[in-house]
Amino acid sequence: MPALTPVLLEDAHVALEPMTPDHAPALEAAAADGELWKLWFTSAPAPGDAAGYIAKALEGQNAGLMLPFVVREKSSGDIVGTTRFYDFVNDPRRVAIGYTWYARRWQKSHLNTACKRLLLQHAFEQLGCVAVEFHTDHRNLDSQRAIERLGAVREGVLRNHKRRPDGTLRHTVCFSVIDNEWPDVARWLAMRLARLAG
Repeated sequence: MPALTPVLLEDAHVALEPMTPDHAPALEAAAADGELWKLWFTSAPAPGDAAGYIAKALEGQNAGLMLPFVVREKSSGDIVGTTRFYDFVNDPRRVAIGYTWYARRWQKSHLNTACKRLLLQHAFEQLGCVAVEFHTDHRNLDSQRAIERLGAVREGVLRNHKRRPDGTLRHTVCFSVIDNEWPDVARWLAMRLARLAG
C-alpha cells in the first residue's frame, strides 16, 4: 500500500479532507477572500484556475509524491483553504508540508496550528517519518515566523531554488521537525491551540 493514501484528518477545530475535483468552487470562494492569487508568494488559484490547480495536485498524488487536502473549518462548515504533503521520500522516510493557504479571515487564527498538528501527527505516528520539512520564500517573513511558532528548526536557505508564480526566482528557507522532537512539539502545539482557540 502506498504511504501517501488519501485519508481524513480531523479534530474539534478542522477537518482535512482529501482534495477532489468537486472542491473547485469552494476553493475559488476561499481564495477570493483576500484575492490571494495576487500575493506573489502564494500558490492560491486565480478565478477560473481551481480545476487546473486541483488536477495538478492530484497528478502529484497519483505519482505517490503528494497528498493534497482541503481545509474545512468545523464551526462554519466552510472550506477555507488547502494544504498538502509533498516531496515524499521512502528511505529514510520523510515528507514536506506546504502549499498551504487560507482565506484571509482565517489567517493568523488557531486554524494553522490545528492543521499543522494533525499533519505532523499523521506524518510521525502513521506514516513513520523520521523528519518533516517546511519550505517558504525568504521574503515571506509571516510564514517563517508561523513555522518557527510550530516548534520547527530553521536549517538554512536554498538560493535561487524555485520560481515564484510570477516567474522570478526565490530563495527557499528550510525548516524541519525530526521524530525525537515530535513529543515535545506535540505538547507545545496542544497548549498553543488551547490558548488560541479558547
